[in-house]
Amino acid sequence: MTKDLTGKSKFLAYVLRHAPDSIGLPMDAQGWVAIDELLAKCATVGTRIDRAMLEEIVGTNVKRRFTISPDGTRIRAAQGHSVDVELGLKPVVPPETLFHGTALRFVATIRREGLKPGRRRHVHLSMDEITATAVGQRHGKPVVLRVASGTMHQEGHAFYRADNGVWLTGFVPPHFLSE
Repeated sequence: MTKDLTGKSKFLAYVLRHAPDSIGLPMDAQGWVAIDELLAKCATVGTRIDRAMLEEIVGTNVKRRFTISPDGTRIRAAQGHSVDVELGLKPVVPPETLFHGTALRFVATIRREGLKPGRRRHVHLSMDEITATAVGQRHGKPVVLRVASGTMHQEGHAFYRADNGVWLTGFVPPHFLSE
C-alpha cells in the first residue's frame, strides 16, 4: 500500500471505528455506512477517496480492517470500534489457546486486573504468537500473553470472530492468562 493509501486507510479506520460524527457520517447500529455517502463526506473534509481507491484500500489492507457488504453498497470496520455498534457476530467456540500482544509496561496491571477492552467494545485476541508479537511491538517492548480461551468458554465467557479473523471477547480475567 502506498504512503498516500496508508494515510487514507488510517483516516477511514478512525472514522469507521471511532468518529463517524467527525465528518457528519450516519452509521447504523451494526456499524455500516453507505459507501457513496462516506466518499462524499470524506471529500468535504479534504480527504479525497474514489471508489477504485477505496476498493484498493480494502483489498490490500493486510489487517483486513474493513468489510464491504455483499451488495457492494456499504462498508464498516471489521472490529476495533469505540462507538456503540453491534456487529451481529454470533458466539463461536474458540481454540483452546489464543494470544494477546501487549507492551511490557502494561503487564503488571494486566496480571492484576485482567485484559479489559479499554475504550473499545472488546478485547482483541490473535490466533498465533507472531501476530500477537506484532501487535505488542506497536506499544513498546512486546510481551505475548497466552489466553486459556477454551477454559474461559467452558466457564461461560462468550467469544466472537470478526470478519478479519480477530478473536473478540468482553474481558479476560487474570487467572486465564499466562506468559
